[in-house]
Parts: sequence; structure tokens; C-alpha cells
Amino acid sequence: MSDVNGLVEKGWERVADTFRANFKEGKDLGAACCVYVDGRAVVDLWGGLANREANRPWERDTVALVASTTKGATALCAHLLVQRGQLDLDAPVTRYWPEFGAAGKEKIPVRYLLSHQAGLPYVDTPVTFEEACAWDPLIRALEAQKPLWTPGTEHLYHAMTYGFLVGEVVRRITGRSLGTFFAEEIARPLGLSAWIGLPEEIEPRVARLETAPFPYNSMEDMVPDFGKLMGLDLAVAGAVVKNVYGPGTAFMKAGQVGGITAENMHSRAYRAAEFPGANMFANAHSIARMYAATVSEVGGIRLLQPDTVAAMTEVQTNRSRMHGVPPELLPATKNLFNMSLGFWRSTPPVLPLLGPASFGHSGSGGSLGAADPESRVGFGYVPNFWPSTLVDPRAIELTAAVRTCLGKA
Repeated sequence: MSDVNGLVEKGWERVADTFRANFKEGKDLGAACCVYVDGRAVVDLWGGLANREANRPWERDTVALVASTTKGATALCAHLLVQRGQLDLDAPVTRYWPEFGAAGKEKIPVRYLLSHQAGLPYVDTPVTFEEACAWDPLIRALEAQKPLWTPGTEHLYHAMTYGFLVGEVVRRITGRSLGTFFAEEIARPLGLSAWIGLPEEIEPRVARLETAPFPYNSMEDMVPDFGKLMGLDLAVAGAVVKNVYGPGTAFMKAGQVGGITAENMHSRAYRAAEFPGANMFANAHSIARMYAATVSEVGGIRLLQPDTVAAMTEVQTNRSRMHGVPPELLPATKNLFNMSLGFWRSTPPVLPLLGPASFGHSGSGGSLGAADPESRVGFGYVPNFWPSTLVDPRAIELTAAVRTCLGKA
């Protein structure tokens, strides 16, 4: 078993035991986990290997790609502007970004960008990886894109376009890129090791990712497991998988925006670029500290006030239907997308988070950042082994341990 280092305060041993068990059971290669309560760390652990090939241990300052956990950091940037009175979520996007109004988008409010209800999960215009890294070509494509549905009536995960849509609004208001705004307004004041647009000098600290092969030979093969997870019979589970996640669906196209591949995702070009929905590099301590600062004071800083948090965590997708799902299947999809204004809300068994009041964002590969206003907790988990299972048990078990330590299990 790999060595685990760091801090565990009395009463939080359950989290440490769960974290160690992930290594003992072969679920983790290298990882870190951190829990903040009332503005201070009560758990801050790391262990394993940052690079198996080089036998490089995971250190306290190791950082890793956290994929869509980035979206939570991007949402915080937007809500900071809301809190400062610089951004009105109910105003049309065109108030800040006039060119966005082409192709019938002139009335789309900003809130639909954050809640994945804008109807822009992908663009019809081909955009290469190099163009996506340059930012403006993808912005031009989004400006020209016609919504896939009447905005606000449906929802679908905007896997890549989310970061560009929200990021461009932030850039138009502040004159700064999303990565720069995040660095100057959140990361630097809080002392975070977290970057959207990784500086070259941080490269030696980056953990090397390892990805497990997809355990199914086809989408059909995953239907029994999906049905069991969601409590659906095989026929309904098969229809949902085909309509929502099958080849050629909007969901699949959404993940292909920007020409990102397994190869270029490991490149310096990808790490240096700003993909505000997908390519933050961070450690668990920084993610936990960032989320903690939304529900308590951390080092004299509180990012968001309680009324801002209450407004930004109000579920939005209970007012719309999942795109691509026939009416008869809608009841089966009610727990697939429980999204507020940029944050997932607790959705057991897939994403229970820290309890009913909690919010956060997970990422491909298993990373998770979350906060709970009731317990004033910030949580972060960052691994470098990316499984390909339907549900990653690691963060689920770690957050369950946090709830147990809080007396909420």
C-alpha cells in the first residue's frame, strides 16, 4: 500500500481510513483529499504516485487535471460578478456580448448559460484543437450557432461550450480572460494552487494521468448496469441510453467540441490554453479551500455571501426537460441532471455530495469539489487514475465518510 501523508484531526479518522482503503483496494494510483470546516482544514491527505513510470511520489504540492470540476471554479467567477452588481443573470447575454444575439439568440438570459439550458451544447462549424486553444474561433462559432432547442425549455450538459460561453461573458465585463480573472480574484487571494491556463513553471508538479479502458464493448452492454443504478427496467434503461448517450446524439457531440483527444490533452498546448469548463489543474487542498470560502471565512476571506449562495444553488433544470428524450421516458430522466446555476445539487446515488443542502461539481476521472452551507464544509478530491465505470465509488465513499464524521449519515 502506498504511503499516505498529511493531516487528520481527531474525529475525522473515518475520512482518512476511507482514503487509505482506496489505495489498499487498488482504486487509486495517486490522489489527495481535503476537508475544511469553519474555515480550516481538518483533513489534508495525499499519497501514492504522481507518475508510475518515473516512480514519482504524490507530494503536498502535486496538481492534476480536474476536468469538469473546472466548471465550479468558472461559475464562482460569474457569481462574484453578480454579487458585485456587475452581472445580471436575468439580463440578455447580448447586454454584455452583443454579437451573441445572432441566429435567434438575442433573448437568451445569462442564467441559461450557467444552467446548461441555452441550447448550445455544440457548434455546427468545425473548430480544430488549435482554434479552440486560440479562443476567438470558437467564440465566433458560438455567435453564429442557432440554438438546438427553444432556450429554457430543455437542458443538456454543455460539456465544452459551457466554459467558453460563461468565460466570454466574464471577459466582456472585466476585460480579463476567465483564467486571469480566476487567478486574480480567487486563486491568488486565497493562496490556491489552481490554474485555468497552466503556467509552464508549474509543469514539474503535474501528475501523470492513467486511464482505464472502457469496460463495455458497446453502449448496449452498459444498459444492465445503467438500469440497476437508476432503478429502471432493461427496456426503459436501453431507450434512455440510446436517446441520450448513443452515437450521434447531442450529448456525444457536446463532448467532441474543440477537437480534444487523449493525445493532445496531455500536451503543453492544452495545459497552457484556457478551457474554463475542462482544464483546471489543482490539488485537493485548493479545491476544498475554494469551496470553503463560499460558505465560511477562510484566512479572512469569504468569497460569497449567504444570499448569493442561496440564489446560485437554486435548481434550474426542474423547469425544463432533458433534450432528446421522448415524452414517455421523461420520468426516467428526472434524476439525471439536477443542476443549479453552475453547480450540481445532491443526486443520490450518483452524486450524493455532502447532504441535501450541498452543491459542487465533479469531473471526468473522479475529481470533486463541493461545499455544504449547513455544516460550513469545503471538500476536495483529486486523483490521477481515471476509471471508466458508470459511477466512481471513490468520491462517493469519501463524501459519505465526511457525512458520517459530521453526524449526518
